[in-house]
Amino acid sequence: MLNAGVARVDISPVVGVAHAGWGAQTHQISLGNDMPLHVTALVVTKDDVELAIVDVDIGIFTNQQDTDIRQLISGESGIPFGNIRLAYTHTHSGPITFGQWIKDGIELANEWWNTIPAACAKAVVDAKSSAQPARTGFGRGSCDININRRPARDNGELFTGRNWDGIVDHDVDVVSFDDADGNPIATIVNYAMHPTIMAHENQWVTPDFPGPMRSVVEHTVGGLCLFLQGASGNQGPVDGFTGDLRVYRKAGSKLGAEASRVRLNIDPLEREERLDQILVSGADLGIYTDVPTNESDDTVAVSNIPVDLPSRDVLSLKEALGTFDKAEKELEATRASGASEEEVRRAVSKVMRANIQLSVARLSDTNSQDGHIEITAQSMRIGETVLVSIPVEPFVELADAVKKRSGSANTVFSGFSNGHINYLATDIAFEEGGYEVGVSVFAPGSAELAIEASLEAIDGVL
Repeated sequence: MLNAGVARVDISPVVGVAHAGWGAQTHQISLGNDMPLHVTALVVTKDDVELAIVDVDIGIFTNQQDTDIRQLISGESGIPFGNIRLAYTHTHSGPITFGQWIKDGIELANEWWNTIPAACAKAVVDAKSSAQPARTGFGRGSCDININRRPARDNGELFTGRNWDGIVDHDVDVVSFDDADGNPIATIVNYAMHPTIMAHENQWVTPDFPGPMRSVVEHTVGGLCLFLQGASGNQGPVDGFTGDLRVYRKAGSKLGAEASRVRLNIDPLEREERLDQILVSGADLGIYTDVPTNESDDTVAVSNIPVDLPSRDVLSLKEALGTFDKAEKELEATRASGASEEEVRRAVSKVMRANIQLSVARLSDTNSQDGHIEITAQSMRIGETVLVSIPVEPFVELADAVKKRSGSANTVFSGFSNGHINYLATDIAFEEGGYEVGVSVFAPGSAELAIEASLEAIDGVL
């Protein structure tokens, strides 16, 4: 048997924190928290190999933030830096702390952010201290709350919405952790859908759909539930971009119900039926025991494979700063003039687009060297399951290719882990255009290189 422990820390912000950051929103601060935000950590050990998976309700971790937090976790817990996965749900309805035109509530948001690193470290340390002998298993279900989010207008221009004909991944991947007596310790759920159900009209902090999903699993199964965001670069909610809190609660509950169904059907042990007795009663009753015939796979291993992906030319940092500063001043003037809500919305949208391009320019300036950007594919084998991740917002085609070509039948593919370098699209998507391609710092040819690195990382733990 391996050892597993899980722990959670509440990271909910105070009321009035700088909030969300949608280009179409006119509010700046939150009204409160509809559900709590959490850090949930799982620590798994076997012999001299120890790893940690950390699930955080936050938009992104920049590469530097990721490095700093994983170093802190490593120092506090003793778990090697490369054996830590710092994953983020990518919720779009949380606090805003950097690179924004929002001014109100930003001090509260920064105070909130300053609590995150210590919360992550505490969750891992507490999880490690609670570790106990455990078995793990894998199951896969399906849930149709997501859809390809790249439809086209009549003129061929893409927008973000519902593309019923586009590729979509409905897989619900579930990894179970039970103690020696079969009681649940933890559940990992992996699903590919942008957490953009709550959008510009929403003024409440939420974890979006991962929050109610976890709640349903924990109340149905027991233990704590972690969420890993899948290859959702081009995957969005069927019902999204709303201010109606009921919508994200319902979607998360549907996903949680399916994850719970799968989880309850996982048995890490193979069994054979044994008839113990036929008991005389009103009708003769067969009393059976399902006897384990083997012990579960308890392999624990980690592999990290760096790869250079080609970068593309984007606006210079100087040009992007100039455009953003101009748009920000126009927004300030619009707000000061007592303009209508629609005029403010248009000004916010303009500065938001400028802010996106500024973020792209900063990403390129920070990460691109000699026409390339290095990323690391990380794989973690836990029993019969291999979890592989890359620090980008990958298109679903990458997950599809990796799962089909993997040497492990139980391959769980995630993005949104160990840093963030925006969208990684397919070569076909570059030809089609659209938002994700327009803000990507990667050039065509990157997707296949990332797939190959992911497969190499998987091979490293098999």
